[in-house]
Amino acid sequence: MDKSVALDLKKITKRFGNVVANNEVDLTVYKGEILAILGENGCGKTTLMNMIAGIYYPDAGHIYVNGEEVVIRSPKDAFRHGIGMIHQHFKLVDIFSASENIVLGIKDGKKYNLKDVNKRVLEISQRYGFNIDPTKKIYEMSVSEKQTVEIIKVLYRGADILILDEPTAVLTPQETEKLFNVLRKMRDDGKSIIIITHKLHEVLSLSDRVAVLRKGEHIGSVKTEETSENELTEMMVGKKIELNIERTDCLGLGERLIVKDLNCFNEEGVKILHDVCFSVRGGEILGIAGIAGSGQRELLEAIAGLQPTESGEITYIDPNENTSIDLRTKNAAEIRDLGIKLSFVPEDRLGMGLVGNMDATDNMMLRSYEKTHVFLDRKNPKKLATKIIDELEVVTPGVSTPVRRLSGGNVQKLLVGREISSAPKVFMAAYPVRGLDINSSYTIYNLLTKQKQGGTAVIFVGEDLDVLLELCDRIMVIASGKITGIVDGRTATKEQLGVLMTKSTSIFEDAEIELNRMKKNDEGGAGNE
Repeated sequence: MDKSVALDLKKITKRFGNVVANNEVDLTVYKGEILAILGENGCGKTTLMNMIAGIYYPDAGHIYVNGEEVVIRSPKDAFRHGIGMIHQHFKLVDIFSASENIVLGIKDGKKYNLKDVNKRVLEISQRYGFNIDPTKKIYEMSVSEKQTVEIIKVLYRGADILILDEPTAVLTPQETEKLFNVLRKMRDDGKSIIIITHKLHEVLSLSDRVAVLRKGEHIGSVKTEETSENELTEMMVGKKIELNIERTDCLGLGERLIVKDLNCFNEEGVKILHDVCFSVRGGEILGIAGIAGSGQRELLEAIAGLQPTESGEITYIDPNENTSIDLRTKNAAEIRDLGIKLSFVPEDRLGMGLVGNMDATDNMMLRSYEKTHVFLDRKNPKKLATKIIDELEVVTPGVSTPVRRLSGGNVQKLLVGREISSAPKVFMAAYPVRGLDINSSYTIYNLLTKQKQGGTAVIFVGEDLDVLLELCDRIMVIASGKITGIVDGRTATKEQLGVLMTKSTSIFEDAEIELNRMKKNDEGGAGNE
């Protein structure tokens, strides 16, 4: 028996100036199915979903919900037609409780009763298998709990069609599996789920069908059980590519960076790094795993001289002079003036890495503008920008186009290319493939491996545990600002990393606790005898 259609898009077109984001897209979503949307960066998948959710309005085409044509000009219109979108960046008020956030903005003419809201939230939670306390404040919640609030918020408003944008980007494997179980229950209850993700293994394990977009057009839809990673990638890119990360042997050229007992506080005075100790060698990739907000970004910023530290040691070992240089007492400019090859791709690429209103050439010059005199040399930076655009296949109208007009993935390629071009001895990359399509991601992985083969010490903060296990020689796990374990990338498992990501104490503290316990037992035993 054929499933009934929940959502039908006919010839949807959206332009931004001369750029065609979506071109006559036809897409069908059935009731009681999970549909994955795949495509390269800039292919138009987010734009298409934003039109369904009422954030954008299509220039042409028709949208049908349950067989009837509808006009969606705002998120309020979308909710009225049973459509809700859960964005990657949560839209919650921290000082409000879960229930208060869920009913915020609802105008149904009824008297507001928080007790009734709490009861309704619990009913929804029990129906689909959520675990949430309606009275808990948002600032007290974990990332997965906040995501749960966002999902319940659209369900509370009566959504039957849910759109999730990169829902697993900040979840542990255990939390991801819990989310998938909830989504399957929602599907079995007749809900239609649309999920945007770049993780092909998640697509294959969760979805019923996959729709692929390429250059703003719908290439086709396939049943998940009848396809494979290679076939989906070929549909996205338009050609066959290899999806293999070739992990070369660790060169082990000696320590390049040593961090001891590092402690940091944020602007509110909250301790964000607790006695962090580790080292990284030349010719190896050290991966860093952890739930978002566990201190990964602050750790890299502290090493780069961008984050003040309270105590501890950050030592750089110059491979040429074999001398030790203390970095903790120096700021970013002093570190650069020392000639230390320390490159840093920040998590916030446009906030810290590049200037959105500048073009590619000017952004290449940011590293060296202070060394120039009255007349700026634009010839070499332009040559570098052109080289990066060609080698990394950056999609841009030209070198003179402001980077804010590029898709997030293409901005990231420019940033990573610029940092690697400085031939660093220590290269730190925070989420360098966040938001990148599968083809672009593997380009970046290969660049990191090349840096490793050239003797560079690479520190890679990533979200995809499968990639960390394939790419890295060692993986360090951070939980709540503490190192909870450092494991061999060749022998570790996702489950092992997931457990370490949620530990409240480090393995070193665990060992100390266990030794004290054994001592007490021994003393108690001797006394009894």
